[in-house]
Parts: sequence; C-alpha cells; structure tokens
Amino acid sequence: MAGIRWPPDDSELSQARIPSTSDLISDDDRSIAADSWSIKSDYGSTLDDEQRHVDAADALSTGTFRAASDYSSDKEEPDAEVEPSVLGLQSYWDATYTDELANFHEHGHSGEVWFGAEITGIVASWTKNLCDDIAQGRLQGLADGAKSESVEQDGKILSSWNVLDIGTGNGLLLHELAKQGFSDLTGIDYSEGAINLAQRLADRDGFSNINFLVDDVLETKLEKQFQLVMDKGTLDAIGLHPDGPLKRIMYWDSVSKLVCPGGILVITSCNNTKDELVHEVENFNQRKLGGSQDPEVPKDQQALFRYLSHVQSYPTFMFGGSEGSRVATVAFLRS
Repeated sequence: MAGIRWPPDDSELSQARIPSTSDLISDDDRSIAADSWSIKSDYGSTLDDEQRHVDAADALSTGTFRAASDYSSDKEEPDAEVEPSVLGLQSYWDATYTDELANFHEHGHSGEVWFGAEITGIVASWTKNLCDDIAQGRLQGLADGAKSESVEQDGKILSSWNVLDIGTGNGLLLHELAKQGFSDLTGIDYSEGAINLAQRLADRDGFSNINFLVDDVLETKLEKQFQLVMDKGTLDAIGLHPDGPLKRIMYWDSVSKLVCPGGILVITSCNNTKDELVHEVENFNQRKLGGSQDPEVPKDQQALFRYLSHVQSYPTFMFGGSEGSRVATVAFLRS
C-alpha cells in the first residue's frame, strides 16, 4: 500500500487566513495581468482555452472519468467523495499570499512550506537521483523509444534540463532543486501574490536565475515544453474545487502538453495514494487513446504517460491494521 489519505496537520495551515465571503466571490476572476507575459518573450498563448473546457465537459458526460478518490486498488471499499474545500479556490490562495507577502515585508518570513521542509527536501533529492539515473541510462524498463532527451542527445547534463514547477506557491521547491544542480527553472502560479512572494524570496536567497510567471495551469499560456514538470500539492488543491472532477480532466489535458516527449512528471500528493495516481493516469490514457489503439503495439507504449517510479522512503504509520504514508510522490514518463 502506497499511502493512506491523510490531511495536513492543523499546524501546517495555522498561518493561512480563512477568506471571508467577499473573498470568495471572484474565484473565476483570474488575476493574470496582460503585461505579465512580457517577463519572458518566448512564452505566449496559442491554446484554445474554450475548447479545453468543452473537451473536459464532454469527457465527464461520457462517464469514463472517475475522481481519484473512487479508485480503491489498495482499499476494500472506495473512499467517500472528496468534499470541496476553500483550499480549492483561487480566492483562498490570493488571500493567503497577500498575508504571507505582508509577513515577508514585515518580518522576513518565507511563508508556509506545504508538506513541510523535510518532504520538500526528499522530493528534490529523489527527483535529482531519478533524473541522474535516466540521464546515465541506469533506470531499468525504459522502452527504446521512450527515453529522456538527455539520453537521446548523448551527454546532455542534468543542469541543462528545463524544469517547470506548477502551482509553485512561494517557490521553495525550486530553491531545493537548484541546490541539487538544476539551473533552468520556471515556476508558475495563478495567484499573483504567490509569484510576487516567490520572486522576492528567490532574490533574497540567491536564486535570482529562477523564472516566475503568473499562469493558471488549467488555462496555461505557456507554449514551450519541459523535460521535468513538478507538482507538489497542486493536483490536490484542484481536486478540492467544487468542480474538481472537471478541473482534474483539464489538468491532465494541460500537463500532457507541458511535458515534452521523454520528459518526466513528478506529482507529490497528500490526498491521493500512489495507486490512485497511477489509476488516474491510466484512465487519462484510455480516454485520450479512445478507439485509436493499435493492437500491434503494447498498450504501455501507446500511453501518453506511464508509471516510472515512486518515493519509498517516507515515514509510515499503522492505521486500522494497514501501513501507509501521509504523502505519495510518483513519477510518470511522457511518451
């Protein structure tokens, strides 16, 4: 069993302000300013956002999608449906980062480290080792046509991998990745306050080379693709939105365009087990393939994403006779 769903400790959320009713009114009013795209000239918008909404709604109507909480490969009974929460609303995070930015200016505080500093460090070091193994051809089970670009380009070093952190928040995961040797780093978040805080922390702590952009991963304006895409808690938050199932479909459609062929997606979650994430990816693959599967080619070679590895070193606990972890980190290979 990869893990048991376990929410963050109350203490981990103690600094976040619960928004008032007025805060929640403008959830769909994105705070992306038109001039934010002048930060990086090679980023632009060609994706049809309206079509993305239509595709996701169509997928839901077919009945082929199930929320991750419905998967029960390691449970006797499926979990109850995940209840929506303010943590799924942009207005919550806008209010949170307004407070955290004020705390930074007044006291120099970095803000909340989602999942905690220890988990963030584990994610960064494990991801670095995984990418090293891929770059050196040490990882078993990679199909010849599904290797990382660093393998195909013979000698491309780890520091040149371009990395995207979606829902970057205060950007501290990117700091840890920079310490591990990654240098081409970009963080996006739909909260302008988060990006303002992340940029100031990076400048203060000597990571001014990290690029930060205001961008909503569900309606991304990014055109480029990345060899490594990180998600630490963003899929969790998306699943807590009142339209969580719809937005999760939009998430996978968008992320599949952001990860380059042969690239890696690493998801860290406290609301999904490793098996649930794997099943959700399998469901996405099935939906994208539809009736276009080639019987001559193995299914795992046709899939857009396939399971690669997961962190096995997280502390575990016993509950109800089962052993599990509060956090799951899973890597998927983009074909």
